Amino acid sequence: MLANERAESCPGPRRAVPGSGGIIPCYSVGIPDAGNSGHPPTVAACMTTIGLIGAGHIGSQLARLAVAHGYDVVVSNSRGPETLTELVAELGEHARAGTSQEAAEAGEIVVVTIPLKNIGSVPVAPLAGKVVIDTNNYYPQRDGAIAELDDESSTSAELLQAHLPTSHVVKAFNHIAFGDLTAQALPSGTDNRRALVIAGNDADAKQTVAALIDRFGFDVVDVGSLAESWRIQVGTPGYGPRLTVAEMTEALSRAQRATAS
Repeated sequence: MLANERAESCPGPRRAVPGSGGIIPCYSVGIPDAGNSGHPPTVAACMTTIGLIGAGHIGSQLARLAVAHGYDVVVSNSRGPETLTELVAELGEHARAGTSQEAAEAGEIVVVTIPLKNIGSVPVAPLAGKVVIDTNNYYPQRDGAIAELDDESSTSAELLQAHLPTSHVVKAFNHIAFGDLTAQALPSGTDNRRALVIAGNDADAKQTVAALIDRFGFDVVDVGSLAESWRIQVGTPGYGPRLTVAEMTEALSRAQRATAS
C-alpha cells in the first residue's frame, strides 16, 4: 500500500535546518486501508531524534538521510563511541555518538542494524513502547544456524520482536543496497519512484515508519505482519532490485518459502 503524503499540522518540536531556508515541516502521512478500517489514518512525522544501534553500511547511510531531512541522530556501534568520531564529524552538529544504551534512550524512533546473531545485546528497557526499525537479514555463514529460521517457523523480525516484547518492531530497509538509499531517493509524487517494503504487527508503528521512508525518498508497500516479512528476505524476487509499488507488489506475490512443497 502506497503511503501518500498530505500536508497537515501536528504537534511537536520544529527546528531550523542550516541551508534548508527555514524550519523542518511537520506533516502527516496517510496509508489507505491501514488496519482494514476503510479510512486513511494519519501519523504525525514530528519526531526529532533517531537512534541507531549499529553504524555500518546501512546504519551510516540512514544517519546521513536522517540528518539531511532535519533529524538529530545518536549513532552507536559495538566498538564504542570513540570509533565514530569521523562519521559524526561528517554528519555535523545534529549528530552525536553514544553507546547502544544511549542511542536507545535518546531515539524516538530507533533503528537496529546489527548482525542478527547479536540482537540479544540490544537494550530492552529503554525501547519499551518505542517504534524499532529492524533492518536485519539472516546470513547463516555469519550468524550461525538459527533453527527457527532454518525451518521457517519464524522470521528474523519476529526474533527481534520476541527480544523486545514491549516495543513495536517494523521490518524495513533490509532489501536495498546501502548506496541506493541515498542515490535512488526521490521526492514524493515522482513517477516510477522506488518502493520499499514494511512489515509489522502494529498499525500505528507502520504508519510512523512509512512516513519516515516517504520523507527519505521512497514509496512504501505494506506486506502485512512480521510473520509475512519472509516475503522480502534474502533470495526472494523483491530483495535487491529497484522496483516501483506495482512491481514490488507483484514480486511479493511471487515469493515462495524455501521449504514450500
